[in-house]
Order: sequence, then structure tokens, then C-alpha cells
Amino acid sequence: MGIVRPSVTKTFGILTAGGDCPGLNAAIRGVCRAAYDRYGMTIVGIVNGYRGLIDEYVRVLRPVDFAGILTRGGTILGASREKPFKAQGKDYDIVGDKVAAIKETYHKLNLDCLVVIGGNGTNTTGYLLSREGLNVVGLPKTIDNDIVGTDRTFGFHSALAIGTEAIDRLHSTAQSHSRVIVIELMGHKAGWLALYAGVAGGGDVILIPEIPYDIKVIGRHLAERTRSGKTFSIVVVAEGALSVEEAAMEKKERKKYREQTVTPSIAYRVAREIQAETGMETRATVLGYVQRGGIPSASDRVLATSLGTAAAELLAKGDYGRMVALSGNDITSVDLSVPAGKTKPVPQDHYMIDTAVSVGTCMGTD
Repeated sequence: MGIVRPSVTKTFGILTAGGDCPGLNAAIRGVCRAAYDRYGMTIVGIVNGYRGLIDEYVRVLRPVDFAGILTRGGTILGASREKPFKAQGKDYDIVGDKVAAIKETYHKLNLDCLVVIGGNGTNTTGYLLSREGLNVVGLPKTIDNDIVGTDRTFGFHSALAIGTEAIDRLHSTAQSHSRVIVIELMGHKAGWLALYAGVAGGGDVILIPEIPYDIKVIGRHLAERTRSGKTFSIVVVAEGALSVEEAAMEKKERKKYREQTVTPSIAYRVAREIQAETGMETRATVLGYVQRGGIPSASDRVLATSLGTAAAELLAKGDYGRMVALSGNDITSVDLSVPAGKTKPVPQDHYMIDTAVSVGTCMGTD
């Protein structure tokens, strides 16, 4: 440790919550190295997300704890999907005594701030805790890339590479057997991952939640490919994709319908629909948790580290209640209220949609 710079924050807690994704350890390292080396802060690791604050499952982190973790997948702190606030429409209620327990642990540990690394739910909880009087700084992670307030989340690039490689591998199987193969990618209710991986992998059809699909349009596109001498096709489907019929339904009706038809997942339903519509032999595959595992890409390591060091700067300045973010080529921050309770869909006019259509990809609609 060199010359220690002045800092408003003396002691802070840090946690990772929600699903795991590549880059979490890189982000932890970025925050902790800058906070410890530059400012001499004391770092308290919260184990298993917000549950660790409720149960006071914590440990002081020292340099040896965050050394050598840049390239490691997962998170050294563990994670959980504990939600101390319960959504009620557009409002949130406190769940039992969980928030009280979090606040008690926060003050018992003499924390000046809590750093939360996670997706929509994690940063929303961080915002709600800030409204309860706690100092919070957020970092955006998710392979879904659907957090409002940042141009990109770390984890997305790594998952994109994995999804693209999977599509590449399916080409040879589809071609060998003259089949249609449907591959399902994650993304929650946003189509960023399926859209980008679909374009990168040369998907012939890409279905995303933002553009409800018409099975007849897909059938015509696949039939035209067959007439042109192309004996196989790859259909890339986001897990939240829905049909035009579903899009017209009320929320409760759609939920009930999907419970009956999306079995075991959307890829299998789309495969059944394609085979029924075209008579073509169709198979489905779901990449699943493979997308979230493994080491982070170089791009995600850089982004996670940059966001982490920026978070340390916010801590040093006492600039709380914010989430660090990527804006263009700049690392900046936004108020925690910006991402709270929201998701970022793919805009209908996004250039990547036009890119896909321009190279002959069917987006499920005319």
C-alpha cells in the first residue's frame, strides 16, 4: 500500500446477489483493490447476498482474499436471490423483519456504505435500502444486458461468446441431418443476448420478446430457404419470446396460456410449431446455465474492473445512492432510482435489428 488518500468512507460492506455471471470476481477485485490500496478502507464481505446481511454472515476481506480472482468464474462471496422487499404492483412492502435485520447488521458492523453487485433486483433492493436510510452504491451485472442506466452490463459479453459458439456448433449438426434446430438462449424478458448471438452465429431466424412472432411468417421463411437449396436452418429463440397471439392477451390470460404451452421451455414449443407448420424435422436445444458459467471474457474483465474502481471513487467521495455505469466509452454513474424496478428492452429501432434483417434473417414478423 502506497500513500493513502483521504476518503469519506472508512468501512464498507460488499455483496453479490442474484444469479452468478462471469465478471463478478473481477468486479469485487476492482472495488477492493482500489478501496484498500488507494484509500485504506476496511472491507467487510457479505456472504450469500442480502441473506448474509440478514443472518450476519460476514467476514473482513484482506488483500489475500481478493488476489488472483480476476479470471475466476462465479463469486468468492456467494450469492442468493433473497428479496427483503416484496413487490406489490409498482410499490414495495417490507417482508417481515428482514429489512430491520439488514439495517441492524449494517449499523452493528459500523458500515459507512454497502456496495451491491447484481442485476435489476439487486440494484432495486439497493435503492429501496437507500430509502430506508442506508448508504448504497450499485454495480450492474447480468448476462441479460437489461439494466436501465448503463449501455452494457458485465457478463453479457462472456455469455454472448458462449451463445455464439453454441450456434456455430449446431450448424454442422443441422447441416448433416438436414434439420431445423431451435436453440434457446437466456435473457429474461429482453432479447439482447439472443439478438446479438443470433447475428454473430448467423441464425436464420431470431425470435426476441420485443418482436412477437407469427409462426406462419417463420414457416414461409424456412420454406423459401428450402426452395433455394438450403437444407437446414438455425432458429435462435430468447427465453422470453412470445407469439403475436400471446402479445394480444391480457397478462393473466397470457401467463395461464404459457403455463400450458411453454413446456418444457419456449424452444420446444417453437420447435413443435415449426414442425407442425412446415413438416420439417425440427429439434430443440436449451443452452441453460452453461451461458452463465466459466471465466469472464477479456472485455468483461475490463468492464467489471473499471466499474469496480469507479465504485471505489464514489465511496471515497461519499457519493452514495448511485450505480456506476457505462455510457458510450465513459464510466459514469446514475442515481439508483434510474434502474430501480425497470428493465431495458431492445428498442424497435435498434440498429442490430436492421442489421439482422439486412442479412436475410427472419425476426418472426413481416
